[in-house]
Amino acid sequence: MNTDISAVLAKRIRKRASEIFPETVSLRREIHLHPELSYEEVRTTALIIDYLRKIGIEPESPFLETGVVALIRGEGSDCGKRSLIALRADIDALPVTEENSHGFCSAEPGKMHACGHDMHTAMLLGAAKLIMEFRSELRGDVLLIFQPAEEKAPGGARPLIEAGLFWRFKPDAILGQHCFPSVETGKVALSKGSFMAATDELYFTVHGQGGHASAPHKAADPVLGAAHIITAVQHLVSRVAPPHEPAVVSIASIHGGNAPNVIPSTVTMSGTMRTMNESLRAKLKERLRETVTCTARALGVEAELEIRTGYPVLVNDPEVTEEAETFCREFLGERNVLQSESLMTAEDFAYYLQEVPGTFWQIGTGTGSAEGGNTLHSATFNPEERALETGTGLLAYAAFRFFM
Repeated sequence: MNTDISAVLAKRIRKRASEIFPETVSLRREIHLHPELSYEEVRTTALIIDYLRKIGIEPESPFLETGVVALIRGEGSDCGKRSLIALRADIDALPVTEENSHGFCSAEPGKMHACGHDMHTAMLLGAAKLIMEFRSELRGDVLLIFQPAEEKAPGGARPLIEAGLFWRFKPDAILGQHCFPSVETGKVALSKGSFMAATDELYFTVHGQGGHASAPHKAADPVLGAAHIITAVQHLVSRVAPPHEPAVVSIASIHGGNAPNVIPSTVTMSGTMRTMNESLRAKLKERLRETVTCTARALGVEAELEIRTGYPVLVNDPEVTEEAETFCREFLGERNVLQSESLMTAEDFAYYLQEVPGTFWQIGTGTGSAEGGNTLHSATFNPEERALETGTGLLAYAAFRFFM
């Protein structure tokens, strides 16, 4: 690749990304004002369709009830052997009540874009605008995927694929990005191979025999049983998972009883399990069931465990990731491209990567730390909007650069 050509392209796209920054801010704030939960993104879908049509892009016939897929056909000469790259953004919000004080807080009680999907959507819309402006130089086609329901299993990626997304379109690669307040604005962080964890939801029910708290010997105490189960399952990570294999088992909620002097008959709990490979995932599931059943029996109660399978491990294709790192360095500068460690968070972008080689990177939206409550999924999550300029330009540049 001629470095002079790529440098000129990067400069032009950076300039336009800066010039349309107020427009992408406006888009982001409109989406942020009206967050919609998974599978309910009707207003957001309409906003995306209206904007795409305004810039000359006609959306494809819908695959799902919400979300948008659209194709930009390149008009450049000398098309390379790869003909299609996909860019994805997620569009749903979380059931969180916002606690920020800026002038565009959520107008929907109990709903908030606390994970940056409003940012992702605005960035991809901005990138679409830039791609259309330079389409005469685009040497391939670009597939835009505005995906619903990333936050709620089974997510929107798998239903999109099952509805025929990759039967109708066959991308050579797919790219995605996610806001991270722990990465400074203006920087990105990438990782080859296993990047984000597989996730499974755990639901426990402990059955006993209720009774008076003054006579526990006459009851079968599910609270005590639940306490021992919590302790026992914590040992699985240190005694089943190899020391070099990341794994997490966390019990995040427990409910039982409603009086200080009454032993209840039932206790329920829920939690999560995170793993970075499928063999360990299967082994931990097996040992979890054994541990729960046997621990309960030893305490004179019974327990049931429901494991709801969540998203798979997100595995970034090494070759595509290496290419993306090159594009990022060219566009952002060497010092603004970081190496990310593997994360125990989960993402349904993993389903796309099971079908198409691609990569998913962190885009910085913070000051380099997540202090002060500015963390993902928090009621005070407040990404720096200047990241919109970075993400918009980078997606557009990567699309052009992929074919060069």
